[in-house]
Amino acid sequence: MNGDREALRIEEQSGDVLLVTLDRPEVANAFNTGAALELCELFERFQDEQPCRCVVVTGAGDRAFCAGADLKERESLSDEQWRSQHEVFERMFRAVRDCPIPVIAAVNGAAYGGGLELVLLCDFAYASRTAKFALTEVSLGIMPGGGGTQTLPRAVGERRAKELILAARPFSAEEALAWGVVNKLCEAGKVREDTLEAAGRIASHAPLSVRQAKHAIRQGLQMDLASAMRLEVEAYNRLVGTEDRREGLRAFNEKRRPKFKGR
Repeated sequence: MNGDREALRIEEQSGDVLLVTLDRPEVANAFNTGAALELCELFERFQDEQPCRCVVVTGAGDRAFCAGADLKERESLSDEQWRSQHEVFERMFRAVRDCPIPVIAAVNGAAYGGGLELVLLCDFAYASRTAKFALTEVSLGIMPGGGGTQTLPRAVGERRAKELILAARPFSAEEALAWGVVNKLCEAGKVREDTLEAAGRIASHAPLSVRQAKHAIRQGLQMDLASAMRLEVEAYNRLVGTEDRREGLRAFNEKRRPKFKGR
């Protein structure tokens, strides 16, 4: 799975963790059409194959996680080309949202526009104390189109999201932590290390169990409680006949670390 694309750097880490780096530091890791297609192709593969147990997404350098869409590229687009490009972006965001493998954002710098939307579509995020966040689209004559009007209110609440989106107001890493946009703040230069450590802990557990739990949380939050609890039991029952369930029990009783195989 190792290998660099034009806009992505993909590195296998120990413990079945994949590190995906947005590698366009000269434009604050903004994604153009090519970068979005590379992310689509990578994350869409995870629907059919699971080459790792956890994915970490970060940006190259210390200045930016991702500044969103590359506005220099967009300046030359016609209305029709703009809409066509946005369809690629929509596909990219869906691929991240629907990834069955846990995805963690390591926010090493500014996450603006589509960059923040990407963070919000990951399962959770760690951030550098120097990171900054914003959905600034209304200041450019557009609006969030990568899920921001839906994911930000779910994270911070409707009224706060309206303030942030309608006023295009940037907010700090401390605010992002207090409002639930990120789970942890890391010292400068340590966000990648800390996020990889969290990813390694997730990857050490039974992968089928982790994926079913992720599925149950995500789908259940869209349901009433009784329906969501039925969904949880359905997901639970899928694990009863697995080798990993038997291995987990044996390892516990034998007082050793389990060796999960994803079967």
